[in-house]
Amino acid sequence: MLTSGLRSRVLTGLAVAGLALATACGSPSDTTRAVPAEPVGVPDGLEQFYTQPVNWESCTGYGTDGPRLRREGAECARITVPLDYDDPDGATAKIAISRMAASGDRIGSLLVNPGGPGASGLGMATVAASTELAERFDVVGFDPRGVGASEPAVRCLTDAETDAERALDDGDMSPEGIAASEKRNQEYADACAERSGLDLLAHVGTREVVRDMDVIRGVLRDEKLNYLGFSYGTRLGTVYAETFPDRVRALVLDGALDPEQEPVDEVVLQAAGFQRAFDAFAADCARYDTCALGTDPAQAVARFRALVDPLITAPARTTDPRGLSHRDAITGVQQALYSPSLWGSLRGGLRSLADGNGDTLLLLADMYEGRGEDGTYTNINDAFNAIRCVDDPRITDRALAGEADTRFREAAPFLDDGRGTGQAPLDLCAFWPVPNTGEPHTPEVPGLPPVLVVSTTEDPATPYQAGVDLARHLGGALISFTGTQHTVVLDGEGCVDDPVTRYLVSLEVPESDPHC
Repeated sequence: MLTSGLRSRVLTGLAVAGLALATACGSPSDTTRAVPAEPVGVPDGLEQFYTQPVNWESCTGYGTDGPRLRREGAECARITVPLDYDDPDGATAKIAISRMAASGDRIGSLLVNPGGPGASGLGMATVAASTELAERFDVVGFDPRGVGASEPAVRCLTDAETDAERALDDGDMSPEGIAASEKRNQEYADACAERSGLDLLAHVGTREVVRDMDVIRGVLRDEKLNYLGFSYGTRLGTVYAETFPDRVRALVLDGALDPEQEPVDEVVLQAAGFQRAFDAFAADCARYDTCALGTDPAQAVARFRALVDPLITAPARTTDPRGLSHRDAITGVQQALYSPSLWGSLRGGLRSLADGNGDTLLLLADMYEGRGEDGTYTNINDAFNAIRCVDDPRITDRALAGEADTRFREAAPFLDDGRGTGQAPLDLCAFWPVPNTGEPHTPEVPGLPPVLVVSTTEDPATPYQAGVDLARHLGGALISFTGTQHTVVLDGEGCVDDPVTRYLVSLEVPESDPHC
């Protein structure tokens, strides 16, 4: 079952889709600005961080995206920030950033985050390639603190331990199974504390990351922030606006999180979104004679469970000696449901599973889990857990945990393995060694300039209504996109990309929702 908290990823439909956008290049305008000699808006006591030089260099050595960024002409650097902003003279961290310099009349920098939480953002420097945005902005990616190439990075499990964890059955809701799951959660939390340190774990949340974003703005000599955030990145944009409303020039928030939403409601709505995505996939799959779910979409859930439930006790064979566990099969399916661009792979993977082979679904699961061909993992899983456990209130009420599991199964029948008992283990965050620093709340940002929210009608991971609500909270404009993918900006849809570009370049917001 899904853990409480968002696990949205922009690995499909954005990072692996074609990103070329046929947008006409605009002529120079009065939005072009000279770079200030000194940073603007430096908080007292943080001068040493805002005034530090940025030493741009080759991206080699900057994580898994480093070699590709180097080949595409990007530059990388690390900047220093306080680990604890309440103690600026204490320990520090280094934030990895990347940049594709503007090719034309430069407006400023455009900071981009892909979501997660825990996803590396360095590769986002190339997200706007061949668009007007690449002409007018230095497009800047960054790995949030604790993530990827930033230092120190959150680490909890070794590669071998992660492989072993993925092979375990985590769906036993008997008292014995619940006790075993909670024991593993406690051991994982203990490993995080030992290998990452309590100081880092206490300071990897959104409240600190937005402070880092403002340091990035300062060292890049931008008077105000231009920002494009996807999925969890919309939370970063929202909290930045709350923290620094006078430092916002333009915010585009795609695939929104509703800041008012309680964690249980969030994960149940996400489950319902994945069920809708599964239903849409099943209807598409039914057009093919080879569809392993059959030609009657009404029977798709039952046929899917018949395919994957035997994996609980007997993993499917794979070329890789690991085999395909039940947990990895579900993960692989969810990975493919993030975007219709992966439906063909999912269709083939289920057909192969019906024939006894789990290679394709294992590959999809590896994409989601951040496992490379050499068996090494990025730290996305560990960082995801560390960030969500300080960003949201934890559930310690066992009755609420059981209720959440029941609601989850009802919202997503295709994910219900039939072993629900009305009880469930406490989530990992209940055992986390540092307190949470975030809570659901209604944002109040008087005086915020117009912002732009983009929401997809059948987004499986971030429900459409969350975008509607976030636009209302922030007093912003809304673009609605009809589709089943997770996030859409810079994915080649002109009815979205054109108004987004006009907004970022000229600060022109749509008068009404284009709803395309």
